[in-house]
Amino acid sequence: MSNLLEKLEGIKIRFEEVAELITDPEVIADVKRYVKLNKEYKNLEPIIETGNEYKLVLENIETSKEMLSGEDEEMKEMAKMELEELEAKKDELEEKIKILLVPKDPEDEKNVVLEIRAGTGGDEASIFAGDLFRMYNKYCENKGWKFQMTSNTEGTAGGFKEVIANISGNGVYGIMKYESGVHRVQRVPQTETQGRVHTSAATVAVLPEAEEFDLEINPNDIRKDTYCSSGPGGQSVNTTYSAIRLTHIPSNIVVTCQDEKSQLKNLDKAMKELRTRLYNLEYQKRMDEIASKRKTMVSSGDRSAKIRTYNFPQGRVTDHRINLTMYNLQAVMNGEIDEIIEKLQTAENAEKLKESNL
Repeated sequence: MSNLLEKLEGIKIRFEEVAELITDPEVIADVKRYVKLNKEYKNLEPIIETGNEYKLVLENIETSKEMLSGEDEEMKEMAKMELEELEAKKDELEEKIKILLVPKDPEDEKNVVLEIRAGTGGDEASIFAGDLFRMYNKYCENKGWKFQMTSNTEGTAGGFKEVIANISGNGVYGIMKYESGVHRVQRVPQTETQGRVHTSAATVAVLPEAEEFDLEINPNDIRKDTYCSSGPGGQSVNTTYSAIRLTHIPSNIVVTCQDEKSQLKNLDKAMKELRTRLYNLEYQKRMDEIASKRKTMVSSGDRSAKIRTYNFPQGRVTDHRINLTMYNLQAVMNGEIDEIIEKLQTAENAEKLKESNL
């Protein structure tokens, strides 16, 4: 307990320091530093609030213990009942503080770029990639997040060979990062005449979106091409050069955007995606370093790992990282994936707590 109070005291000192800094005109003038300190302030605030509640409970426990040593039997009985409640509250707050003290990934607050690619399984894999895209779209709707498709290549029998979307909202990456990896589907494909169950796969990548000040890109390193949009969009399609293709020459990364009628809007979206991809090269290196130091079962950062199976004949969803099996496949495909993500977060927090020796 004293260890916890010491940690809370250290955090309180830093919180007050940050609160002072974000009102300093010099800091406000430095946008990069100001944004960073503002994020730190917001991250420390819930720890301070829970810490204050915890200290108040500790004071009330001491008061109740003093009342127990008094003469009045009625007061002693009340103090005893109150003490039981306070002790339970103390344990609950200690657990909450320990989880809040677990170091957060600084990327957790970011928006994301979501990529879904059909894997093994031909047409059925493309159809499944389309099903996953719809699942995430529904999930984001439920969360009140903005979900915008930026580019896609349709499958020959429906769905997508590849589809990319931007998701923006509150703390999106901290929730969506658990979806990165290989998703398998087991079902009878629409193209199957014998009624046999096939296994197909799609790969999901969730990338934290890079903000402008996260990295600088030399404009001379970018080749810009414009071409006619090929998707739905009325009369302007195939007549206006509004679609954008950007090639980052040093890394050979290519991004395209054609979902807006305006070339400027497409350029803005393409630049955002290019920044994110370059930023993620560095971020992935960091994730690999962390993964090599600690083999976490939940988010190792390995995007080639098989993470989940959707079995249609049995109506079953299995998340292989935490051996979780649920029989609510239809609900999951309709975007109800909160329960799976919450269980993954709980498992990862338990691992981190073990490591941090709190």
